[in-house]
Amino acid sequence: MLTRALPADERNPYRLTGDIVMLSREEAKKITDRVLSFTSFPDCTVLLVNSETASIRFALNSVTTSGFQVSQAIEIQVTKDNKTGITTLSEFDDKSVREAVRRAEQLSEVAPPNPEFMPGLGPQKYTNFENFVDGTASARNQEMIPGVRTVIEGARLKNFVAAGFFQRDATVSVVTNKGGLFAYDRSTDSRLSATIRTPDGSSSGWASRQSPDIARIDASAVATAATEKCDRWRNPKRLDPGHYTVVLEPTAVSDLLPRINFNARAAEEGRSYLSKKGGGTLLGEKMFPESITLRSDPFDKRTRGSIVADDSGLPAAPITWIEKGVVKNFQYDRYWAMQTGKQPTSRVDQLLLEGGADSLESLIASVDRGLLVTRFFYIRALNPQTLQYTGITRDGLFLIEKGKITSAAGNFRFNESIVHLLQNVVKMGVPERAQGQETDGMIAPALVVKDFSFTSVSDAV
Repeated sequence: MLTRALPADERNPYRLTGDIVMLSREEAKKITDRVLSFTSFPDCTVLLVNSETASIRFALNSVTTSGFQVSQAIEIQVTKDNKTGITTLSEFDDKSVREAVRRAEQLSEVAPPNPEFMPGLGPQKYTNFENFVDGTASARNQEMIPGVRTVIEGARLKNFVAAGFFQRDATVSVVTNKGGLFAYDRSTDSRLSATIRTPDGSSSGWASRQSPDIARIDASAVATAATEKCDRWRNPKRLDPGHYTVVLEPTAVSDLLPRINFNARAAEEGRSYLSKKGGGTLLGEKMFPESITLRSDPFDKRTRGSIVADDSGLPAAPITWIEKGVVKNFQYDRYWAMQTGKQPTSRVDQLLLEGGADSLESLIASVDRGLLVTRFFYIRALNPQTLQYTGITRDGLFLIEKGKITSAAGNFRFNESIVHLLQNVVKMGVPERAQGQETDGMIAPALVVKDFSFTSVSDAV
């Protein structure tokens, strides 16, 4: 991928003018049509990505890095006799594109046939949706520095140390092929995250906000939440591992829940938590409490969203995975849908877990004894058939007694199944967008979950 880093000084025309340097629909189609014209292979799919990113990184209460990048890349997939060759390039001139197409064709000649190859889709009808905010796409240092300053000044008032990242990006994605398919999608997103620590590093608090509209990023809320957690987590109390009732903040929920899957093939082949013992699947059965409704909504304006469901150009569509505790749908890729006579479906992303009306404070007040979890870290899969994961708590874990936070708690390692977690939800807060650890995040409420398993003490801060 070609990346151009531009100097953040007054001579930088991009910084001064705020021009949006993105490919239009017409420009993208002209480029991809040219790529398609250079191959005689019967099946050719072209994926184009053009993105622009501006960011500020800060640490030790000072800005450390200011960056601006424009990136572009084309992936070319050519197939003949079910044998596929793939190349990627970042230069869009005719010579570079011809050479890339030729390399892809040469690679296909030595590739083994793919028995599950699916030919390219024909023309598709896409939803008229675009979550592209001009103010986000044109934002530079001038728009981000006030937010960074707010976080740093909030930390300094407490004699704390702030570190974090403020980034916004604009992206154009294109999928096209020889069968007449053409999908042009553009979007924006922005996120501010901050870690606040005491000077000796013994206490830590974290908070984040995300939005396609950078004007909606509340830096003051980020600063307040992270600073208060750092202040309250001093001298954590060492507790014994065990099963606890937990209040999971939306970030902690989004750390885990996007790792869930509804893969039809795995379920039908007996390799999934959705497989029934002795054969069959749990589709249509009630596995979770009535309060659990989980769906994918690629057109929710709170998230980046997309009009395509996958790299084949399949149109995205909202889909409900769990409705009032009942497993309603499986995710079918195009090959498995053809094999089973079903319709292909969107991937399990852009998740939204419906919630209730309770505030975080009222959820805490409902717990006689338990733990408030800010977020999880170092999350790793243990058992894909049970969706069991392990990881540690981080940046704010607190003991709840008789409905009130009474002290900071030392961090734990957890060992828990996402299925078990959802089955043990007893109360839900108001859904909000949250950024997960190593996931794209989701729209998630805070949850009260009983019987959450903490297996050992973690000395990490």
